[in-house]
Amino acid sequence: MTLPSRYWADLPWPAFRSLPANTIAVLPVASIEQHGPHLPVSVDTTINQGVVGRTLKVIPADLPVLVLPTQSVALSVEHLRYPGTLTTSAETLLALVCDIGASVARAGVKRLVFVNSHGGNVSALDIAARRLRIEQGLFAVNAMWARMGKPEALRDAVEGRFGIHAGRDETSVMLALTPHLVHMDKARNFVSRWQGVSNETPSMAPDAGAPLAWQAQDLHPAGAVGDASAATVEIGEALLDHAAARMAALWQQVAAMDVEAWLSNAPDPDA
Repeated sequence: MTLPSRYWADLPWPAFRSLPANTIAVLPVASIEQHGPHLPVSVDTTINQGVVGRTLKVIPADLPVLVLPTQSVALSVEHLRYPGTLTTSAETLLALVCDIGASVARAGVKRLVFVNSHGGNVSALDIAARRLRIEQGLFAVNAMWARMGKPEALRDAVEGRFGIHAGRDETSVMLALTPHLVHMDKARNFVSRWQGVSNETPSMAPDAGAPLAWQAQDLHPAGAVGDASAATVEIGEALLDHAAARMAALWQQVAAMDVEAWLSNAPDPDA
């Protein structure tokens, strides 16, 4: 069955009575927060919508996907020292996402994919996904485009490890989506302070299992880290295409999942 629209908000309420059983609700969760002196505070929201929009173009026409309204303001407390940043608390984001998930479940949809574009949201969304599984019986997946890999030609050890905010990749994607909002004359190599001390503190690296808590100004006073000066439209287009392909594969796998069988398991001491 081909849905009349890919967007949840476009459907009249009677249409929700006859959705395919394997319909997926996609909830974009982003942020409005500072991204250095060269990018607008809309970066995560713009990129999220760009990834979702490009994914919709490459999925099969009959894949039943409904995109929920983007939650643009989320958990950005690490950027509070920079004016223009908007944030919720972790508790507010968790409550909001769980309330939306409960509404999805009431509509009869059993599959929910978070499409997240901000690292600060990850922990809260992990908790929300588990809570929605327990309380609403939803099959919930927390996906983040930036953690789904990059094309082989664009992998860079230094940028991949330290260029985590407004660096080469995010600046490139913004050049591909909204070039008029990018100020390349202010883009430079924002070298992370953590890069300078990481060799002395290897046990506090994220991949060592003991990441430290930080705010953006701890890493660089400009609020960005990574080589933004290396950004190009071509890199941005390649990243968007890669993210869309990976996201499309995920959505198709979620739609094909036997959710009823997965959720029907019960504890059994003799199993």
